[in-house]
Amino acid sequence: MDDAERERGPWHRNLIVLWFCTFVAGMAFSEIMPFLSLFVSSLGDFTKQQVTFYSGLAYAADYAISAISAPLWGIIADKKGRKIMLLRASLGMAVAMGLMGFVTNVWQLVALRALQGVFAGFISNAQALVASQTPRKYSGHALSTLITGAVSGQLFGPVIGGFLAQVFSIRNTFFITAGLLVGAFLLSLFFVQEHFKPVEHHRQPGDSRNPLAAFKNPKLIIMMLCSTMIVQLGNASIAPIISLYVRELMHYRGPITVVAGIIAALPGISNILAAPRLGRYGDHHGSGRVLVFGYVFAVIMYFPQGIVTSVVLLGILRFAIGISDGALFPEIQTVLTKNTPVHLTSTIFSYNQSFQAIGNMLGALLGGVIAGIFDYNSVFILTAVMLLINLILILWLVPDIWKKQPATV
Repeated sequence: MDDAERERGPWHRNLIVLWFCTFVAGMAFSEIMPFLSLFVSSLGDFTKQQVTFYSGLAYAADYAISAISAPLWGIIADKKGRKIMLLRASLGMAVAMGLMGFVTNVWQLVALRALQGVFAGFISNAQALVASQTPRKYSGHALSTLITGAVSGQLFGPVIGGFLAQVFSIRNTFFITAGLLVGAFLLSLFFVQEHFKPVEHHRQPGDSRNPLAAFKNPKLIIMMLCSTMIVQLGNASIAPIISLYVRELMHYRGPITVVAGIIAALPGISNILAAPRLGRYGDHHGSGRVLVFGYVFAVIMYFPQGIVTSVVLLGILRFAIGISDGALFPEIQTVLTKNTPVHLTSTIFSYNQSFQAIGNMLGALLGGVIAGIFDYNSVFILTAVMLLINLILILWLVPDIWKKQPATV
């Protein structure tokens, strides 16, 4: 980032601080996943089916509520500023997470997971703040770098959470995580700078009431939001069955949990390595081109995962998927940024978060259903087909995606 070195300002320091804060937020979301079902089972005398149901309910409650609340918070952020939304999200999540350590029944846990969904939005508002402050010619690299913070947190979260639960107990892990979120709150409060100037809009008699009228290319915006949902749906459909697939490939012998953990972590590692480089390339040659590459590469890598017979080959292909994710998620956000008026940045990022949450819910449900009806490998093939259809729709409905277009201001 040689040219950017000469143009560093508050946006660069914000990027560094918010990278760490999104790491903490991503970790907070993922570190309770390894023991959530164990915690649920400790809250009552449940059958195996009941534990599965209540665990799924607790998992989904966060995403269901955040899908509804995120757009509302985004609208407020565009009117009041993004920093105050960072403070609201980090402190609210800290309170919800801390209270989870005191629950005595499963319905209290579900309610607090839903409360956490109400306060969700730290990562999307961090992305919106960086996107609104960074010079547009560097936005691809900045957003790609920032997203590695959340990805890193989600990658190491289960490992850290499992270690904390083993050493300090599950309940104390909630309190420790709440303390880390308070730390993110304090860092955002004292070190994140935002000189926010709300833009006043006065509706003229002939103005359209269509919320998409403010965008020069509303079809592109809709396609990018739907693409976020489909890409996340694909990832979420595989997450619940990956360890079961590994067990099957290992013929139910050997250190299955260790290998499954390594396989699950590989996409995150390659994502961290690839995303900033792909973002920098997109800034110079067009984010749309990187996006199309991500789709093509993902389809090519997903199909063979459904027919592999070796866990080593599966690991290589899963590592490659992190590269495609490093092209897809950041570049979708970059395309949104470059085609969104600055005063609507938080709104569009919050809608993007909402579509991502919907993808999480539908993906977990679809993956379980497809694997139950057919087999584990069918989930990978279905994901490849969905991404291929998504790519075809983008190229058909937004044929100019290849072109490097000037950013909307």
